[in-house]
Amino acid sequence: MSRFKKLLKWLLFTIVGFALSLFAFGYWFMGLIPKGDPEFDKSKVVPQSLPYLGEDTISNRGKVLTVVTSTDKIGKSGKETGYELTELSRAYYVFLANGFDVEIASPKGGEPPVIIDDEDMGIYDYAFLKDSVAQQKVKNSLSISDVEADEYQAVYFVGGKGAMFDFPNNTDIQSIVSNCFQSGKVIGAVCHGPAALVNVTLDGGSSILENKSICSFTNKEELFLIADAKDIFPFLLEDKLVENGAKFVEGTMFLENVVQDGNIITGQNPWSTWKVAESMIKQMGFKPKSRILTPEENAIQILENHEDHGYVAAKELITEMADSKLEMNRTLLAMHSIVAAMQWKVNKAFQLVGLVKHAKSEEEKFSLVK
Repeated sequence: MSRFKKLLKWLLFTIVGFALSLFAFGYWFMGLIPKGDPEFDKSKVVPQSLPYLGEDTISNRGKVLTVVTSTDKIGKSGKETGYELTELSRAYYVFLANGFDVEIASPKGGEPPVIIDDEDMGIYDYAFLKDSVAQQKVKNSLSISDVEADEYQAVYFVGGKGAMFDFPNNTDIQSIVSNCFQSGKVIGAVCHGPAALVNVTLDGGSSILENKSICSFTNKEELFLIADAKDIFPFLLEDKLVENGAKFVEGTMFLENVVQDGNIITGQNPWSTWKVAESMIKQMGFKPKSRILTPEENAIQILENHEDHGYVAAKELITEMADSKLEMNRTLLAMHSIVAAMQWKVNKAFQLVGLVKHAKSEEEKFSLVK
């Protein structure tokens, strides 16, 4: 009995010690994550304050149609959904800054449901919320049935889980995509936006996806976030694209991945939005207007560098960015370390924590604490 008590006592001390160590690590880790974004006042940011939009304006080059979902619930789960604000706002401003008028449509028209994740929001997203013109357009979106495809130089499909329900079988969307593609216009889609392509057939009867290199939100990303996604959604988007003849090009989880096959340009996830929109500008025959990369984009570059070249190279890139006084989104770096830990990639998780720590140290050195 005495031996059993000693064993129990040792086990108790071990559990308590582990819990305290975990708490101490968590407290230290949270100290690496910035508490806010002092580089701009969210309550005051407006489109007119952004040099990208206000300086070196470009004369009108035509119109781009953006399409968002009208679905507000994720199937039988009842969970709220809608279009992803960041996937609309960032592309909207790329098109606008490059001389295109932007119109917004949805399957039902009117005000579509929106998903706003504060952790993903940046200066352009807050500006979009304060943009009276943009808000008038999105809150009074055109019904897709009233859209004349001939009026637009390109069409862009915004992601958001709701798109999985009302994009694939919408005959008006299918008609617009088919007409645009066959008339040589540019089609872009990001994250779940490629759901608009899955049932599109061309005049000859073939799928628009046949032998096309395409990407979208991947099965791995979907199932990582929603374990029962196969039961909730009508299909997994990656599977459906492949089923319709696409050559699916999978990138690293939650990192930028943009795939272009002629006039069809697709992005894997929300972090691909900027590049999808700017690739569409290029495909329309124009050089995208230069802009300063966002802190989120800089963080994605660091993560990609770590993925491709390892810890030391990523650490050196952080130092180079800090020397150039470039902002880095440390929160995004930290989130990826948590993702790695949840996948039991322990070494990767600790390396990413090390990068967060290094980024904080470098930013403090140059008085750029976020």
